[in-house]
Amino acid sequence: MPLPPCPHCASGYTYEDGAQLVCPECGHEWRAGEPATEEEAARVVKDAVGNVLQDGDTVTVIKDLKVKGSSLVVKVGTKVRNIRLVDGDHDIDCKIDGIGQMGLKSEFVKKA
Repeated sequence: MPLPPCPHCASGYTYEDGAQLVCPECGHEWRAGEPATEEEAARVVKDAVGNVLQDGDTVTVIKDLKVKGSSLVVKVGTKVRNIRLVDGDHDIDCKIDGIGQMGLKSEFVKKA
Protein backbone atom coordinates (compact mmCIF):
# COMPACT_ATOMS: atom_id res chain seq x y z
CA MET A 1 0.00 0.00 0.00
CA PRO A 2 1.65 3.27 -1.08
CA LEU A 3 1.88 6.10 1.44
CA PRO A 4 0.18 9.44 0.68
CA PRO A 5 2.35 12.40 -0.38
CA CYS A 6 3.23 15.13 2.11
CA PRO A 7 0.37 17.68 2.50
CA HIS A 8 2.92 20.54 2.84
CA CYS A 9 5.38 20.01 -0.02
CA ALA A 10 3.72 17.15 -2.00
CA SER A 11 6.85 15.00 -1.71
CA GLY A 12 6.30 11.34 -2.50
CA TYR A 13 9.12 10.20 -0.19
CA THR A 14 7.04 9.94 2.98
CA TYR A 15 7.69 7.15 5.47
CA GLU A 16 6.03 5.72 8.58
CA ASP A 17 7.38 6.33 12.08
CA GLY A 18 5.08 4.46 14.42
CA ALA A 19 1.59 5.96 14.04
CA GLN A 20 2.97 9.08 12.32
CA LEU A 21 3.84 9.75 8.69
CA VAL A 22 6.98 11.83 8.14
CA CYS A 23 8.27 13.81 5.16
CA PRO A 24 12.10 13.70 4.93
CA GLU A 25 12.21 16.76 2.65
CA CYS A 26 10.32 19.35 4.73
CA GLY A 27 10.16 17.55 8.11
CA HIS A 28 6.36 17.71 8.39
CA GLU A 29 4.72 15.02 10.54
CA TRP A 30 1.06 13.99 10.48
CA ARG A 31 -1.23 11.05 11.23
CA ALA A 32 -2.45 8.91 8.35
CA GLY A 33 -6.06 9.68 7.37
CA GLU A 34 -6.07 12.90 9.39
CA PRO A 35 -7.39 15.91 7.45
CA ALA A 36 -5.16 18.97 7.17
CA THR A 37 -5.82 21.51 9.92
CA GLU A 38 -6.95 25.04 9.16
CA GLU A 39 -3.56 26.35 10.28
CA GLU A 40 -1.81 24.26 7.63
CA ALA A 41 -4.30 25.33 4.97
CA ALA A 42 -3.85 29.04 5.67
CA ARG A 43 -0.15 29.63 5.02
CA VAL A 44 1.31 32.57 6.94
CA VAL A 45 4.61 34.16 5.89
CA LYS A 46 6.45 36.18 8.54
CA ASP A 47 9.48 38.44 8.22
CA ALA A 48 12.66 38.25 10.32
CA VAL A 49 11.05 39.95 13.32
CA GLY A 50 7.71 38.12 13.19
CA ASN A 51 5.50 40.58 11.29
CA VAL A 52 2.99 38.92 8.96
CA LEU A 53 3.66 39.70 5.29
CA GLN A 54 1.02 40.12 2.59
CA ASP A 55 1.05 40.64 -1.18
CA GLY A 56 1.85 44.24 -2.08
CA ASP A 57 3.83 45.03 1.10
CA THR A 58 7.10 46.96 1.11
CA VAL A 59 10.02 45.27 2.86
CA THR A 60 13.63 46.18 3.70
CA VAL A 61 16.57 43.79 3.29
CA ILE A 62 18.36 43.19 6.63
CA LYS A 63 21.50 41.45 5.35
CA ASP A 64 23.78 41.73 2.30
CA LEU A 65 22.55 39.06 -0.13
CA LYS A 66 24.71 37.71 -2.95
CA VAL A 67 22.83 37.07 -6.19
CA LYS A 68 23.53 33.54 -7.44
CA GLY A 69 25.18 33.37 -10.85
CA SER A 70 26.19 37.01 -10.70
CA SER A 71 28.63 39.34 -8.98
CA LEU A 72 25.76 41.58 -7.85
CA VAL A 73 24.88 42.08 -4.19
CA VAL A 74 21.59 43.27 -2.67
CA LYS A 75 22.77 45.67 0.04
CA VAL A 76 21.40 46.04 3.58
CA GLY A 77 18.60 48.61 3.69
CA THR A 78 17.43 48.05 0.11
CA LYS A 79 13.69 48.71 -0.06
CA VAL A 80 11.65 46.25 -2.07
CA ARG A 81 8.18 47.44 -3.02
CA ASN A 82 5.12 45.50 -4.08
CA ILE A 83 6.20 41.99 -3.07
CA ARG A 84 4.30 38.86 -4.09
CA LEU A 85 4.14 35.83 -1.77
CA VAL A 86 4.72 32.44 -3.38
CA ASP A 87 5.08 28.82 -2.26
CA GLY A 88 8.52 27.28 -2.25
CA ASP A 89 11.92 27.74 -0.70
CA HIS A 90 11.97 31.47 -1.49
CA ASP A 91 8.75 32.97 -0.08
CA ILE A 92 8.87 36.32 -1.88
CA ASP A 93 8.85 37.18 -5.58
CA CYS A 94 9.91 40.75 -6.30
CA LYS A 95 11.66 43.16 -8.63
CA ILE A 96 14.66 45.04 -7.26
CA ASP A 97 15.83 48.24 -8.98
CA GLY A 98 19.19 47.69 -10.69
CA ILE A 99 19.03 43.92 -10.33
CA GLY A 100 15.69 42.76 -11.71
CA GLN A 101 13.27 39.94 -10.92
CA MET A 102 14.30 37.63 -8.08
CA GLY A 103 13.14 35.50 -5.19
CA LEU A 104 13.88 36.29 -1.54
CA LYS A 105 13.52 34.35 1.66
CA SER A 106 11.30 36.03 4.24
CA GLU A 107 13.91 35.49 6.95
CA PHE A 108 16.17 38.14 5.34
CA VAL A 109 13.63 40.99 5.19
CA LYS A 110 11.60 43.10 7.59
CA LYS A 111 8.35 44.90 6.90
CA ALA A 112 8.85 48.60 6.18
